Amino acid sequence: MIELKDLDHSAPFLAQLQGPDDGGPVTLVNTFLAPEGETDKVIDVWRQDSVIMKAQPGFVSAQLYRGIGDSRLLTNVAVWETLGSLRDAFLTEEFQSTLTLYPDGSVSHPVVMRAVAVPGVCVA
Repeated sequence: MIELKDLDHSAPFLAQLQGPDDGGPVTLVNTFLAPEGETDKVIDVWRQDSVIMKAQPGFVSAQLYRGIGDSRLLTNVAVWETLGSLRDAFLTEEFQSTLTLYPDGSVSHPVVMRAVAVPGVCVA
């Protein structure tokens, strides 16, 4: 089973999910550390849970990144129409059941983010 850990203890992931939904898009950035020798298994389970998420209302896109070389790090970047749509999808029984399929020792560091406009560099 996967363990969820917060990178920012001042804004825990589960508290972020329960926050007010202003209707704007959100991005889930979730970095996984796969147990030694289990990276392919983590990718397979991620595929399974992503198929479930992709079918949920408000899903926009997802992309999985893998660290190069012998890295066991994977990062999922998923865009949702609203915080509420991400929350509702995350709380489905079907998605929650996939969390038990991850190999023991798998760790996930999810955070919900919004784009920031930086003048001269990027738009929100």
